[in-house]
Amino acid sequence: MAEIELILPKMGESVAEATITTWLKKEGDTIESEESVVEIATDKVDSEVPAPEDGVISKILVQEGEVAKVGQAIAIITTQGASAGVSSESKVEVKVENTSSTPISESSAPAPTPAKGLNESEKFYSPLVKNIASKEGISVTELDNLSGSGSNGRVTKADILSYVENKSSAPAANANIEKISATKPSQETPKSAPSKSYSGDVEIIQMDRMRKLISDHMVKSKHTAPHVTSFVEADLTNMVIWRNKVKSEFEKREGAKLTFTPLFIEAIVKAIKDFPMINISVDGDNIIRKKNINIGMAAALPSGNLIVPVIKNADNYNLVGLAKAVNDLANRARNNKLKPDEIQDGTYTVTNVGSFGNVLGTPIINQPQVAIMATGAIIKKPAVIETPSGDSIGIRHMMFLSHSYDHRVVDGALGGMFVRRVADYLENFDINREI
Repeated sequence: MAEIELILPKMGESVAEATITTWLKKEGDTIESEESVVEIATDKVDSEVPAPEDGVISKILVQEGEVAKVGQAIAIITTQGASAGVSSESKVEVKVENTSSTPISESSAPAPTPAKGLNESEKFYSPLVKNIASKEGISVTELDNLSGSGSNGRVTKADILSYVENKSSAPAANANIEKISATKPSQETPKSAPSKSYSGDVEIIQMDRMRKLISDHMVKSKHTAPHVTSFVEADLTNMVIWRNKVKSEFEKREGAKLTFTPLFIEAIVKAIKDFPMINISVDGDNIIRKKNINIGMAAALPSGNLIVPVIKNADNYNLVGLAKAVNDLANRARNNKLKPDEIQDGTYTVTNVGSFGNVLGTPIINQPQVAIMATGAIIKKPAVIETPSGDSIGIRHMMFLSHSYDHRVVDGALGGMFVRRVADYLENFDINREI
């Protein structure tokens, strides 16, 4: 018999810790290699840690709701090894997407030393929270008086950032709080502000963790990038007719449904190759041109939240491959089965607002990308049809494309030409195409 440690894996350069949310196995349970053992959550993404080997959970070292650091042992697994003794060599590497554009402590540079006194508190604060407190000059007294939204009242990154924002907008009020804290024992200081009153018959719903992350990500995207949106209406009649003709045969042959999404992605990939300066990100005064074309596809979850799985190197797929990738990622997104590395490294995003019956939308850029496209509902409407023998009016399948882009680096000419090129590829779809 041998014992090995189940290590909290590395989850990206900017992630130093994670909260143990749910143990999927209990002490004494038998586990198989690669079987999910525990669910963890960071300030960026939820994930699962698999077992490195077959064995038995002999001891759980970090309980649910507690925080562990990357590289820390969170459980002991007894295996059928040849030698005894604890080994920390078995590690499971998990990559986690940065879904927050918060600039604080988001680089691989060494973190500054926490402000003096922060380590003297009897409360637990994560290294990230201490780092923010140090940067913002927040005293240990202020920190101890914050009401945390995390497990057992733990102060999270969102809590302290909210406090910093409120503090900066009301310095006088915070100065008074400091004076009161200095003259009264800490136990006499109110732990939270009085509840806000609302008129009428209301229900107060606390945001879940994912909704807080989405909220933070969207607000920071609007603060970071000056958004411009260009619109084009495209005639998808040939594409619609072709899909209706082949979709049954396609599903029977490939075992996958043929939706419009892979057709849209195919056209976007072609347009990115024509206009590679759409496939970039911004780092200060530097423009980072991405050579890989990784397409994120926004997917609505049953909870009402949103997640963006990514098709890596989408230009290497044919239509069949794109269709299968889209279906697989969408299904696993709805069932919370995505792996962390499947929601990171996107270079361009598409969102299908037409699936909700909307004709168009003005999407918010998924940072650190610089552009995003929304596809609207495909609607039959009368349109002018130009032919060599003259113009006529006919019933056509029309759809709006909305292209939002970062005006710091993408001007109207490029943003407008790009969405027009995508529309051209869709409109010129070969109705006799073989599947």
